[in-house]
Amino acid sequence: MPDTPFPPEELSELTEVIRSWLDHQLSNRTFVQSVEHNESERRWYVRISGEEKDNSMVLLTLGQRTFRYETYFMPSPEENRSEVFEYLLRKNTKLYGASFGVGSEDAIYLSGQINNEDINERTLDWITGTIYSAIEDCFKPALQLGFASRFKARPAD
Repeated sequence: MPDTPFPPEELSELTEVIRSWLDHQLSNRTFVQSVEHNESERRWYVRISGEEKDNSMVLLTLGQRTFRYETYFMPSPEENRSEVFEYLLRKNTKLYGASFGVGSEDAIYLSGQINNEDINERTLDWITGTIYSAIEDCFKPALQLGFASRFKARPAD
């Protein structure tokens, strides 16, 4: 992490890079569905669409030194907790720049951060691509482990 915070003018420049990139994603109809920006917190709420999980809200937060990104992945597993955590920990070894972790209410999140100096369009593509790929790859298997009894075949009425 950089020793000194970015000055306001550099944070403004980075804000413009992020805003421009998000506008481009929206206008090209990528998997980015919508964007809301909280200027006072330098935070963007980015809704992305997927196939395995219909949509996810990714929070992008520009700090004075780092750029943080996170998304709620799934609720706390009701069963097979250790298997779910082992599965996701093993997946962490294959992710670059993001990792699964346990947050509030034991919910599972996918998050990461980079230094502000590394923010550019290619990095923003990489971040959202990593999040998208991890969700598409891991959501259904983790959900089926953590809520196995809900996925069992039910007899016909």
